[in-house]
Amino acid sequence: MKSILRYFVTAALLPAAFSCATTEREAANTNKDPRTTYMPPAPGARNRLNSQTVLNTVRATHAFSNPKTRDNFTLQLRGARILTGQVHLIVTSSAGDTLRHEVMPARALLDGQADARPTTTRDQEIAILRGMNTFFSASHFSQPAVPTQEPQPAEVDAAVWQALRADPTAVAFDFPGPDGSERRLAYVRKMRKAVVLSQ
Repeated sequence: MKSILRYFVTAALLPAAFSCATTEREAANTNKDPRTTYMPPAPGARNRLNSQTVLNTVRATHAFSNPKTRDNFTLQLRGARILTGQVHLIVTSSAGDTLRHEVMPARALLDGQADARPTTTRDQEIAILRGMNTFFSASHFSQPAVPTQEPQPAEVDAAVWQALRADPTAVAFDFPGPDGSERRLAYVRKMRKAVVLSQ
Protein backbone atom coordinates (compact mmCIF):
# COMPACT_ATOMS: atom_id res chain seq x y z
CA MET A 1 0.00 0.00 0.00
CA LYS A 2 2.83 2.37 0.91
CA SER A 3 4.70 1.59 -2.30
CA ILE A 4 1.65 2.45 -4.42
CA LEU A 5 1.20 5.74 -2.56
CA ARG A 6 4.92 6.53 -2.94
CA TYR A 7 4.66 5.76 -6.70
CA PHE A 8 1.75 8.23 -7.19
CA VAL A 9 3.48 10.99 -5.20
CA THR A 10 6.68 10.55 -7.23
CA ALA A 11 4.74 10.56 -10.51
CA ALA A 12 2.95 13.78 -9.49
CA LEU A 13 6.10 15.66 -8.40
CA LEU A 14 8.40 14.58 -11.25
CA PRO A 15 6.96 16.94 -13.96
CA ALA A 16 7.02 19.87 -11.55
CA ALA A 17 10.72 19.32 -10.85
CA PHE A 18 11.62 19.27 -14.55
CA SER A 19 9.50 22.32 -15.38
CA CYS A 20 11.34 24.40 -12.78
CA ALA A 21 14.71 23.30 -14.18
CA THR A 22 13.65 24.18 -17.72
CA THR A 23 12.44 27.64 -16.69
CA GLU A 24 15.66 28.36 -14.83
CA ARG A 25 17.72 27.18 -17.81
CA GLU A 26 15.74 29.38 -20.22
CA ALA A 27 16.06 32.41 -17.94
CA ALA A 28 19.80 31.83 -17.55
CA ASN A 29 20.35 31.74 -21.34
CA THR A 30 18.59 35.01 -22.23
CA ASN A 31 20.79 38.00 -22.92
CA LYS A 32 18.17 40.70 -22.12
CA ASP A 33 17.24 42.03 -18.74
CA PRO A 34 13.48 41.45 -18.25
CA ARG A 35 13.21 44.73 -16.30
CA THR A 36 14.34 46.95 -19.19
CA THR A 37 11.90 49.22 -20.96
CA TYR A 38 10.76 48.37 -24.48
CA MET A 39 12.47 50.53 -27.10
CA PRO A 40 10.80 50.66 -30.52
CA PRO A 41 12.97 50.20 -33.59
CA ALA A 42 14.52 53.20 -35.31
CA PRO A 43 12.20 55.10 -37.70
CA GLY A 44 14.03 53.82 -40.78
CA ALA A 45 13.71 50.20 -39.63
CA ARG A 46 9.94 50.13 -39.22
CA ASN A 47 8.72 47.44 -41.54
CA ARG A 48 5.97 46.04 -39.37
CA LEU A 49 3.16 47.76 -41.28
CA ASN A 50 1.75 45.89 -44.26
CA SER A 51 -1.44 45.74 -46.32
CA GLN A 52 -3.28 43.86 -43.55
CA THR A 53 -2.39 46.24 -40.70
CA VAL A 54 -5.53 47.78 -39.18
CA LEU A 55 -4.94 51.52 -38.86
CA ASN A 56 -8.40 52.60 -37.68
CA THR A 57 -11.74 50.98 -36.86
CA VAL A 58 -15.18 52.56 -36.52
CA ARG A 59 -18.17 50.56 -35.27
CA ALA A 60 -21.89 51.21 -35.12
CA THR A 61 -25.08 49.22 -34.59
CA HIS A 62 -28.32 49.78 -36.46
CA ALA A 63 -31.45 47.85 -37.41
CA PHE A 64 -30.82 46.37 -40.85
CA SER A 65 -31.60 42.70 -41.48
CA ASN A 66 -34.17 42.42 -38.70
CA PRO A 67 -36.22 45.32 -37.30
CA LYS A 68 -36.18 43.72 -33.82
CA THR A 69 -32.39 43.45 -33.49
CA ARG A 70 -29.45 45.68 -34.29
CA ASP A 71 -26.79 44.56 -36.74
CA ASN A 72 -23.10 45.44 -36.46
CA PHE A 73 -21.52 47.82 -38.96
CA THR A 74 -17.72 47.93 -38.97
CA LEU A 75 -15.46 50.16 -41.05
CA GLN A 76 -11.77 49.23 -40.99
CA LEU A 77 -8.89 51.08 -42.59
CA ARG A 78 -6.17 48.57 -43.49
CA GLY A 79 -2.78 49.23 -45.02
CA ALA A 80 0.69 50.61 -44.45
CA ARG A 81 -0.47 54.25 -44.88
CA ILE A 82 -3.80 56.02 -44.62
CA LEU A 83 -3.82 57.38 -48.18
CA THR A 84 -2.86 54.10 -49.83
CA GLY A 85 -4.94 51.88 -47.55
CA GLN A 86 -8.16 50.01 -48.21
CA VAL A 87 -11.42 50.61 -46.36
CA HIS A 88 -13.38 47.47 -45.46
CA LEU A 89 -17.11 47.84 -44.79
CA ILE A 90 -18.30 44.74 -42.94
CA VAL A 91 -21.95 44.26 -41.99
CA THR A 92 -22.71 41.36 -39.65
CA SER A 93 -26.01 40.27 -38.18
CA SER A 94 -26.61 40.11 -34.45
CA ALA A 95 -26.05 36.34 -34.73
CA GLY A 96 -22.57 36.92 -36.22
CA ASP A 97 -23.31 36.08 -39.87
CA THR A 98 -21.56 38.29 -42.43
CA LEU A 99 -24.22 40.02 -44.52
CA ARG A 100 -21.90 42.12 -46.70
CA HIS A 101 -18.17 42.84 -47.05
CA GLU A 102 -17.22 45.72 -49.34
CA VAL A 103 -13.65 46.86 -50.04
CA MET A 104 -12.79 50.27 -51.47
CA PRO A 105 -9.76 52.56 -51.55
CA ALA A 106 -9.44 54.97 -48.63
CA ARG A 107 -9.41 57.88 -51.08
CA ALA A 108 -13.10 57.14 -51.82
CA LEU A 109 -13.86 58.86 -48.51
CA LEU A 110 -12.31 62.06 -49.90
CA ASP A 111 -14.74 62.15 -52.83
CA GLY A 112 -17.69 62.44 -50.46
CA GLN A 113 -16.37 65.68 -48.93
CA ALA A 114 -18.83 68.55 -49.33
CA ASP A 115 -16.19 71.27 -48.88
CA ALA A 116 -13.07 71.81 -50.98
CA ARG A 117 -10.86 68.77 -51.44
CA PRO A 118 -7.80 68.92 -49.12
CA THR A 119 -4.47 69.36 -50.89
CA THR A 120 -1.72 68.38 -48.44
CA THR A 121 -1.08 64.79 -47.43
CA ARG A 122 -1.78 65.56 -43.79
CA ASP A 123 -5.09 67.26 -44.60
CA GLN A 124 -6.13 64.35 -46.81
CA GLU A 125 -5.34 61.85 -44.05
CA ILE A 126 -7.33 63.90 -41.53
CA ALA A 127 -10.23 64.14 -43.98
CA ILE A 128 -10.24 60.35 -44.46
CA LEU A 129 -10.27 59.74 -40.70
CA ARG A 130 -13.08 62.29 -40.26
CA GLY A 131 -14.97 60.62 -43.09
CA MET A 132 -14.66 57.33 -41.22
CA ASN A 133 -16.02 58.91 -38.05
CA THR A 134 -19.14 60.20 -39.85
CA PHE A 135 -19.56 57.14 -42.10
CA PHE A 136 -22.35 55.62 -39.98
CA SER A 137 -24.22 58.83 -39.15
CA ALA A 138 -28.01 58.54 -38.84
CA SER A 139 -28.53 60.51 -42.06
CA HIS A 140 -26.98 57.64 -44.06
CA PHE A 141 -29.73 55.21 -43.01
CA SER A 142 -33.22 55.43 -44.51
CA GLN A 143 -36.48 53.57 -44.07
CA PRO A 144 -38.19 52.35 -46.20
CA ALA A 145 -35.23 51.27 -48.31
CA VAL A 146 -37.05 52.09 -51.54
CA PRO A 147 -39.41 55.09 -51.76
CA THR A 148 -42.69 54.20 -53.47
CA GLN A 149 -42.29 56.74 -56.28
CA GLU A 150 -38.69 55.80 -57.16
CA PRO A 151 -38.33 54.01 -60.52
CA GLN A 152 -36.53 50.68 -60.73
CA PRO A 153 -32.85 51.04 -61.77
CA ALA A 154 -31.84 49.01 -64.81
CA GLU A 155 -29.10 47.09 -62.97
CA VAL A 156 -31.42 45.87 -60.16
CA ASP A 157 -33.29 42.59 -60.52
CA ALA A 158 -37.09 42.97 -60.69
CA ALA A 159 -37.70 40.36 -57.95
CA VAL A 160 -35.32 42.18 -55.59
CA TRP A 161 -36.98 45.51 -56.34
CA GLN A 162 -40.49 44.16 -55.75
CA ALA A 163 -39.45 42.48 -52.48
CA LEU A 164 -37.96 45.75 -51.20
CA ARG A 165 -41.00 47.79 -52.23
CA ALA A 166 -43.30 45.30 -50.48
CA ASP A 167 -41.36 45.61 -47.20
CA PRO A 168 -41.87 49.04 -45.57
CA THR A 169 -39.57 48.06 -42.66
CA ALA A 170 -36.57 47.49 -44.96
CA VAL A 171 -33.61 49.73 -44.12
CA ALA A 172 -31.12 51.14 -46.62
CA PHE A 173 -27.61 52.41 -45.95
CA ASP A 174 -25.99 54.98 -48.27
CA PHE A 175 -22.20 55.07 -48.60
CA PRO A 176 -19.62 56.30 -51.13
CA GLY A 177 -18.47 53.80 -53.73
CA PRO A 178 -14.91 53.22 -54.96
CA ASP A 179 -15.39 55.64 -57.85
CA GLY A 180 -16.96 58.34 -55.67
CA SER A 181 -20.55 57.55 -56.64
CA GLU A 182 -23.25 57.06 -54.02
CA ARG A 183 -24.14 53.43 -53.31
CA ARG A 184 -27.19 52.12 -51.46
CA LEU A 185 -27.07 48.87 -49.52
CA ALA A 186 -30.34 47.21 -48.48
CA TYR A 187 -31.29 43.86 -46.97
CA VAL A 188 -33.99 41.83 -48.74
CA ARG A 189 -35.60 39.74 -46.00
CA LYS A 190 -37.60 37.61 -48.42
CA MET A 191 -34.38 36.48 -50.14
CA ARG A 192 -32.19 36.70 -47.03
CA LYS A 193 -29.40 38.69 -48.66
CA ALA A 194 -27.93 42.17 -48.75
CA VAL A 195 -27.95 43.86 -52.16
CA VAL A 196 -26.44 47.01 -53.62
CA LEU A 197 -29.15 49.06 -55.32
CA SER A 198 -27.19 51.83 -56.99
CA GLN A 199 -23.67 51.57 -58.34
